[in-house]
Amino acid sequence: MKIHIILGCAALLATAPLFAQRQPGVSSQLPIRFEELTTPDFITAVELSEGVCIVPFGILEKHGPHLPLGTDIYIARNISLQAAGREYCVVFPEYYFGQIYEAKHQPGTIAYSPETVYRLLQETCAELGRNGFKKIIIVNGHGGNRFFIHYFCQAQLAEAKDYAVIFFTPTPNPEVAEKVSGLKETVEDGHAGESETSEMLVIRPDLVHPERAREQSGENWQRLHHISDIWTGIWWYARYPNHYSGDGSYAKKEIGELIIDDSVNQLVRLIKAVKKDDEILKLQKRFFHEAEDPLNTKQQQ
Repeated sequence: MKIHIILGCAALLATAPLFAQRQPGVSSQLPIRFEELTTPDFITAVELSEGVCIVPFGILEKHGPHLPLGTDIYIARNISLQAAGREYCVVFPEYYFGQIYEAKHQPGTIAYSPETVYRLLQETCAELGRNGFKKIIIVNGHGGNRFFIHYFCQAQLAEAKDYAVIFFTPTPNPEVAEKVSGLKETVEDGHAGESETSEMLVIRPDLVHPERAREQSGENWQRLHHISDIWTGIWWYARYPNHYSGDGSYAKKEIGELIIDDSVNQLVRLIKAVKKDDEILKLQKRFFHEAEDPLNTKQQQ
């Protein structure tokens, strides 16, 4: 399950830079991948990135009969690496410890307990903050993570921190949407559907099997359609028991390129804005101070 908003081989290397140029006066090149930095380079990377680190957040789950289990990881990390190659920051290794309970009935799904999912992300962010990254951007590739990430970001206010967690939430681009719509052939297009399959044709075409896409149904069964005004955890299974939404056989590389380029452009803008911004951390510091003694909080005029 994905959200349009990571590694591997020659196909990926063609789209995601391995290095970014260091600042003037610093020789050679500096890796953008966290795991490729030496300890001395890590110190330089924190400074050069202005304390910005991206955590590409995916999941391990079924993606129809035609895409790899790690599709969301590939997409999120690819977008992150491309953006970091254009506006230097550090990209954390593949992160797949998210919410995926709705797919536990499908082979290959790795679903950790809610406590583990929350605590692991919290400790990961805390460790990044301890190592100098004070602005942590989460780039999500899995639609099922959205509600969890929103809650996680809000819960960062539970106790004082010297770092901020920022959720990358790209906005729909009407121009890109119109171009994509002109190329698409399906109406039902969700998890592992035409768009997501198109993205994987760009990132890892060697792992895409469009000829298998029609071996299973990706239609909406609407098994709770008779009940209105509710939200229940079984909603996704009620609609898509095959954990597949749409028909990936119609995928086109051109669609994937449009979607990915738009996401990368928006992420580059966010990285630049976050680097320049000092208001988030100032506001957090002020909030935590006032939260210690709320009776003495000066109300804003």
